[in-house]
Amino acid sequence: MMASVSDDAKESLLPDTKARSHLNEKNALQRRRQNGVESPLPHEPISVKQQFSIKHVVFLLAAYLGGGTLCFFLIRNQIKGQKTNGILDAIYFCVVTMTTVGYGDLVPDSKLAKLLACIYVFTGMALVGLILSQAADYMVEKQEILVVRAISMSGKVSPNEILKEVETHKVKYKFIMVGVLLLVLIVVGTVFLFLVEELNFMDAFYCVCSTITTLGYGDQSFSTAGGRIFAIFWMLGSTICLAQFFLYLAELYTERRQISMVNWVLSRELTFSDLEAADLDRDKVVSAAEFVIYKLKEMGKISSEDVSVVMETFKRLDADQSGTLTKSDLMLSQSS
Repeated sequence: MMASVSDDAKESLLPDTKARSHLNEKNALQRRRQNGVESPLPHEPISVKQQFSIKHVVFLLAAYLGGGTLCFFLIRNQIKGQKTNGILDAIYFCVVTMTTVGYGDLVPDSKLAKLLACIYVFTGMALVGLILSQAADYMVEKQEILVVRAISMSGKVSPNEILKEVETHKVKYKFIMVGVLLLVLIVVGTVFLFLVEELNFMDAFYCVCSTITTLGYGDQSFSTAGGRIFAIFWMLGSTICLAQFFLYLAELYTERRQISMVNWVLSRELTFSDLEAADLDRDKVVSAAEFVIYKLKEMGKISSEDVSVVMETFKRLDADQSGTLTKSDLMLSQSS
């Protein structure tokens, strides 16, 4: 993007990039067909989540709950409250602590027990925030296609169209998926408390809401052995599910605001001051690449600092100061 580069060279930058991208997509699609994979989206990104290990998460969760259960079982006499079975109460206490629900039906009653509880809650919050939420996001992403298929069931939709729809509206379908799952967990929890814990319907629903929001007043909780077995699994799933629900809600709101901003930027009329601002090399001509960079900055996709850093790297690599990068430039920059 230096002054010495011709306008034709500048204009050809984007078409060449597009052609190379199309060629790469075509080659990737051919490789997938040769391997017997049936038409995932050609432009489908390879994300870190696709390499996510559920076994790793299960191992960490089992180690965390196992270690906590052993510790709290050994000091069970230093924990007071409504007790059922030693091991079951220890596991239940671990889950109530790590999810920060804190009913108060079981509480530490010694300095050692309180110290262990403090350590356990901080490590539990880290585990839920960094690992279990990521695992939940991964599993929801794997189920998105089922949501799209269910929505598109009335019409004939090809697998390619389904995958394209999932990729285009990823956050929306994650939000729908988690919303449905959250509703199911609320209903199941309410019914269970009503039938097994013998709470009235309003108290059962109230207990469910205070649990999944981690409010945990403690006036209603799981007090039977069967209830605590159910709570160990239900509490962990429901609290994480609610957190993911609000996360996707925030992402969906942000995404729609960004789309509105992009539409406004692309539809508004260009002014002379816009042309001056877009002319990065001050040669009185705005190339296609300069126009793209200006519009991306206006959309908030990149900042002036981002452009400056990239341009500094370009200038450093452009050893002969020609305004273009060639093999000789790279050889010169590497040898210096």
